[in-house]
Amino acid sequence: MIKITKSVLAATLLGVAALSSCGHDTPGTVGTTPEIEKKVESLLSKMTLEEKIGQMNQVSAQGDISYLTPYIKDGSIGSILNEVDPLKINELQRLAVEEGRLHIPLIVGRDVIHGFRTIFPIPLGIASTFDTELAEKGARVAAIEATAAGVRWTFSPMLDIARDPRWGRIAEGSGEDTYLDSEMGAAMVRGYQGKIGDPSSMAACVKHFVGYGAAEGGRDYNSTHISERMLRNVYLPPFEASIKAGAMTVMTSFNDNDGVPSTGNKFILKDLLRDEWGFDGFVVTDWSSASEMISHGFAVDGKDAAGISLNAGVDMDMMAFVFVRNLKNLVNDGRVREDDIDNAVRNILRIKFLLGLFDNPYVDVDRVDKVTYTAENMAAARETALKSAILLKNDGNVLPLDAKKVKTILVTGPMADAPHDQLGTWTFDGEASRTITPLKAIKDACGEKINVIFEPALSYSRDKNTKGIAKAVAAASKADVVLAFVGEEAILSGEAHCLADLNLRGAQSGLLAALKKSGKPVITTVIAGRPMTIGRDLENSDALLYSFHPGTMGGAALADLIFGKAVPSGRTPATFPREVGQIPMYYNHNMTGRPYTGQTMIDDIPLVAGQTSLGNTSYYLDAGAEPLFPFGYGLSYTTFEYSGITLDKEAYNLNDVMEVSFTIKNTGRYDAQEVTQVYVRDLVGSVTRPVKELKKFERISLKAGESKNVTLKIPVSDLAFWNIDMVKIVEPGDFLLWVAGDSASGDALKFKVIL
Repeated sequence: MIKITKSVLAATLLGVAALSSCGHDTPGTVGTTPEIEKKVESLLSKMTLEEKIGQMNQVSAQGDISYLTPYIKDGSIGSILNEVDPLKINELQRLAVEEGRLHIPLIVGRDVIHGFRTIFPIPLGIASTFDTELAEKGARVAAIEATAAGVRWTFSPMLDIARDPRWGRIAEGSGEDTYLDSEMGAAMVRGYQGKIGDPSSMAACVKHFVGYGAAEGGRDYNSTHISERMLRNVYLPPFEASIKAGAMTVMTSFNDNDGVPSTGNKFILKDLLRDEWGFDGFVVTDWSSASEMISHGFAVDGKDAAGISLNAGVDMDMMAFVFVRNLKNLVNDGRVREDDIDNAVRNILRIKFLLGLFDNPYVDVDRVDKVTYTAENMAAARETALKSAILLKNDGNVLPLDAKKVKTILVTGPMADAPHDQLGTWTFDGEASRTITPLKAIKDACGEKINVIFEPALSYSRDKNTKGIAKAVAAASKADVVLAFVGEEAILSGEAHCLADLNLRGAQSGLLAALKKSGKPVITTVIAGRPMTIGRDLENSDALLYSFHPGTMGGAALADLIFGKAVPSGRTPATFPREVGQIPMYYNHNMTGRPYTGQTMIDDIPLVAGQTSLGNTSYYLDAGAEPLFPFGYGLSYTTFEYSGITLDKEAYNLNDVMEVSFTIKNTGRYDAQEVTQVYVRDLVGSVTRPVKELKKFERISLKAGESKNVTLKIPVSDLAFWNIDMVKIVEPGDFLLWVAGDSASGDALKFKVIL
């Protein structure tokens, strides 16, 4: 990563300051007070060097905790993770606050990524709702359930921009768009943290800082090669937005960028996070990422890794033990300053005070059963799953099913009754026994009125045994309609689960092809952790719903959509490629010098063709230029019509707020919600600019036949970017603006920004 110079940093700060009146003020702090700071300083003054270093040490404590007793009592551990038994947590806290010399409570962390007990859709599914209120509600539910068990710190939200669905961890974030990621991340931070100091407040940890989603080849832990300008324009804004929202902690990423591992990167951890953004929470490494700098070839040994991490700006070491083993010697050797250790401990103690842990370290061991799986929590999970499902095809309006006309339904496919896999990745505390699967929900919805035949055909998503397909096809001949549930098991996405082939696994595509030949309508639902290359499966489906692993209530939500109790409104949070060879593929790419204007495909090339006969534009001869589905795309059971799209001005100055007005009409027969999206393009810049950028979205509810006049506001300051001089400014010039239902639709309006 390029190290910013003092002169460039000064120019940067001036550029940001110039925008402060437009809402781009420097982010605030985690919400500390003078009283808390006095307590921090008083406690810090009493601590030995060993006790300070202990606060910087995080240990996994799942299972037998007896071995931790002496270390907690002598202050060698400041945080534990992976313990969710409130009885054990209370005992660990008792050791710390009653038998420890300074009575400092532990902070207990856990990967509560999309729910604790009540599991919501994976974060990529939450993002497909384009609904920040739902994202905040889901995080609040997770916090209420997890804190009741004693967990006061979650390693979420993940804010990595992901433009490569081969990367398994795309499941954990909000997809490819910077603005959507920023809005969803900030909403989740607000939900997790709630009212600071309340017992149900859980510190959010924004991760992975930074650039991890650009891992080369879509392979986890791999290197990234992101320029500083792209880092600032694309990958950093979601983190900045969440810091502004009050995120208490930040986690470093595993990757190196431009040769510098994030855990040892002073530029991002000090110059940027602390000095530019004013962050005063604490920074934790990812699991053992400090010692992994040895494997990177960036540190000689654990002692070297500890010094590099501390000097770069890391406050807490997760499971590498390099701080607790080496920092004292590093201070004695003069390679680390105790003042820097003091700053790290200040940051940690500040969060413990803000969470109220010193006043109330214990939890009511009976409370967790009272606040989990409540009717309210399950309803929120169901609503989120419902709004996250994306309708990608509906030929002949085969959906929704008319229960009065259907007598027999075949339910088939390996994901129809997969309670564990439906929960998705990172669900340590979710319980499969609580999962409502599609099969169960469909049977409940049909009751005695409709005969439901279940032939799974395949036992699991990777199953290559085709013997069961014949049974499913035979059953299809007896049914009026086929409901096929395919996709991927939970274990096939998430951390360390990257794929080179994004087609449906096993014999699933063969199953759909065989069912299509039965002549009965085939309604396919894909339940997966990432966008998959489903072109061939689309052809064998009369209708297709896409559901990113939808969680505990996913089956109930899908049944609601299939039978028309609700109308699909989810949108693609990432581009769906036709083929893996198109990756990386994302809507907001820069304009090239020879932009795509049309294509001659490989089979259309005449023999002995001249070298320049194909138009010399940017596309693939065998896959074209277009994705299977663009970002922001999704169908409904109704249709929407936009008209009268206007801007309140033709030219704006830097302090203006643009107002875009339009009329939207529900032209179909169903009450529904439309996700209206506003995109902007800066036609000429000091550096090349994206062809489109999302700047606003809003869910609009309309009854059948209803019209609404809508006005959306966009501050001109939101058009700022880091220019050729590495200064964040809005450059004057001509712009285009689209209002549409996805990133590939709509007619452009033109406007100007003037000085």
